[in-house]
Amino acid sequence: MQWRDSGLILGARRFGESGLILDVLTASRGRRSGLVHGGSSRRKRAQYEAGNTLDLAWSGRLEDQLGRFETAEATMLHAARHLDNPAALNAISSMTDLLRQSVDEGDMAGSAVFAPSLVLLDTLDNPEVWPALYVRWELGLLSALGFGLDLEQCTLSGAKDGLSHVSPRTGRAVIAEEAGDYVHRLLPLPAFLLDPAAEASLGDISDGLNLTGHFLEDRLLGAVHRGMPPSRQRLVSRLMRPRPAP
Repeated sequence: MQWRDSGLILGARRFGESGLILDVLTASRGRRSGLVHGGSSRRKRAQYEAGNTLDLAWSGRLEDQLGRFETAEATMLHAARHLDNPAALNAISSMTDLLRQSVDEGDMAGSAVFAPSLVLLDTLDNPEVWPALYVRWELGLLSALGFGLDLEQCTLSGAKDGLSHVSPRTGRAVIAEEAGDYVHRLLPLPAFLLDPAAEASLGDISDGLNLTGHFLEDRLLGAVHRGMPPSRQRLVSRLMRPRPAP
């Protein structure tokens, strides 16, 4: 059995003296793994960092068994591009670790976030844009894996305007005035998650990360009895640091 695809590296581990087992999210076949002969050599190892993208050719006896990558050529070295950008490296680690924690081997649903992941990676050199895009990426991950939030209308009144909060229990949007005394129990819904043209302040990014983080931990990762990766908390801590004055 053989196939070709594009892949995003989620991780890698040594196999034998010089082999490397790559863990990748593919564009059309979900999460896959395969052996790269000689992949851990000094000459090749740099192209197999998490977050890099590859052109892949896989072969094996059976689809659900460990095969080998006959071709695993890097098409973009995202990690190397951001060696002097700790926040961007944090974002790459958080994204790839969340994918490893939430997408199982062979799970085809994971391919739904392949293209959005590349968009996020290509935006990491723009610090004014990518933090909001990262929050949207987490929201998309929840949706792709069956844990999407309902942000279309107020769950109490059905109104579509003025949505400001989300129920932590149901994942449905709420208008603060409709919630009354229960509003303090709800999660703030930043405007940039409803309107792509809305600006996102540091407080909005914080609210967005708190919102997606609750459902990632409580629903997505909780369903498979896995915890939030430490890299995600490091990213949150770094993004919440006040930016130096220009």
